[in-house]
Amino acid sequence: MSFKNLQHFIEKLEASGELIRIREYVNPELEMAEITDRISKSKNNKALLFENTGTPFPVLINSMGSYQRMCIALGVKELDDVAKEFAGIFRKLAGPKEGILDKLKVLPLLGEISSWMPRVTIGKGACQEVIMKDPDITKFPIMKCWPEDGGKFITLPIIHTVEPNTGIRNVGMYRMQVFGPRLTGMHWHKHKVSAGHFNEYKKLGKKMPVAVALGGDPVYTYAATAPLPPNVDEYMLAGFIRKKKVELVKCLSQELHVPSDADIIIEGFVDPADELIWEGPFGDHTGYYSLPDWYPKFHITCITHKKNAVYPSTIVGIPPQEDAWIGKATERIFLEPIKMTLLPEILDMELPIEGVFHNLTIVKIKKEYEGQAQKVMNAMWGAGQMMFNKILVIVDSEVDVHNYLDVARAISKNVDPQTSIYFSQGPMDVLDHSCSKFAFGGKMCIDATLASTLAGVSQTKILPAKSNLANSEQRLGNPSLRLDKNEQLIANREKLLKGKFSEIVAVNTALLEKGISVVFISVEMK
Repeated sequence: MSFKNLQHFIEKLEASGELIRIREYVNPELEMAEITDRISKSKNNKALLFENTGTPFPVLINSMGSYQRMCIALGVKELDDVAKEFAGIFRKLAGPKEGILDKLKVLPLLGEISSWMPRVTIGKGACQEVIMKDPDITKFPIMKCWPEDGGKFITLPIIHTVEPNTGIRNVGMYRMQVFGPRLTGMHWHKHKVSAGHFNEYKKLGKKMPVAVALGGDPVYTYAATAPLPPNVDEYMLAGFIRKKKVELVKCLSQELHVPSDADIIIEGFVDPADELIWEGPFGDHTGYYSLPDWYPKFHITCITHKKNAVYPSTIVGIPPQEDAWIGKATERIFLEPIKMTLLPEILDMELPIEGVFHNLTIVKIKKEYEGQAQKVMNAMWGAGQMMFNKILVIVDSEVDVHNYLDVARAISKNVDPQTSIYFSQGPMDVLDHSCSKFAFGGKMCIDATLASTLAGVSQTKILPAKSNLANSEQRLGNPSLRLDKNEQLIANREKLLKGKFSEIVAVNTALLEKGISVVFISVEMK
């Protein structure tokens, strides 16, 4: 299903009982974010339409902030449906074509694929119904989300750039801090495609045209976040998902094309000869403020919008927020492409919301030989945005990666600290506040597959875990105090621990009864 525009999406959300209209005035500075943060974490988690913003433009927020609303946005019943369809098309195209009839059978599929390609239309689009005579970005209800933010930020911008040598378009999403009526920052990270485009314009000594779209079919917003290869047009993905090509129109002041049905278009340029601007701080996914830094200036040359334009926004902060569900869509949609083009042994993948996107990844594989988990580790750490992964957990085929108790049991059962844990260093997300250097830091892979433990037994003769356990018992002065997973702790374990260590206040062994070898100990600092 495709949406004609953002208003059509709003109607669908309301008809599905997924939208709350707020008619009282709410200040875009801090108040909207506070309300949205509470709603996104509540049982009454809904999309919010703030109708009274102090401007002519309503604010739509949290519109994709649940599994159900994410499915509505992409026009599917389940997020896995997109991946399954992609896999089906790939198999038909990649399968053997032994005769003329086999080749002819592919023609209708090729025709269907061509119908998803973006198309440039002549004339103006709905996004250009109103042209601001004096462009002023501050006329929109742009939000300040957190008290220590550096200012107001556009948080759902669909940013269009073109590589100057090849003419290949990129559509990405990078926050934009507002500094004045015609000036914002452009927060593209050094690893991102648009940053690469900027570097090419810098080499050529040319100004870089940029166009920003807000609103339209929600698929555009998702496509802008998708981890596609640099040479793949995001609007091809959008056309595939919505089963309808994206109609593009030419900008009025820049040589770029934008979706005709977008709500708001902001046109301008980035001049590589400009001094950079001090941008940030900004409250981020991890619950910390990302530090301010120097980023390019975006100069606004034209602003257009629909007559009934809605300003789409989101807040970024401690999960779960709207971006967590956008990330969940990427997890499900890109599982099949990863399996087909990179790692066929992968059976399933989970990016826990608590891990904030790629920081924590759990992968289930069909393990057939020793060292296969390490092969998966190396491949994933070298693949696109997965290079930012911080912790990678690899489990066997019988483990349910979506059941965290199941995963924890597999780790407790199979992991030998001496042979099953691998450390490395490499590129990290610019937003990672715990790196040893800027955008560079440590990574860990936990091989929780069964065969790796067996290999450790054959190599060392004695399981290191039991050896370590014996040492622990001696230190406690009680050889009977065992952490054996089958026997659990004996009844007086807490009493014995407290007797040996006076600083222990409480011991929680509840996870041991679940087959997870973890004990929580609370101590009083003296």
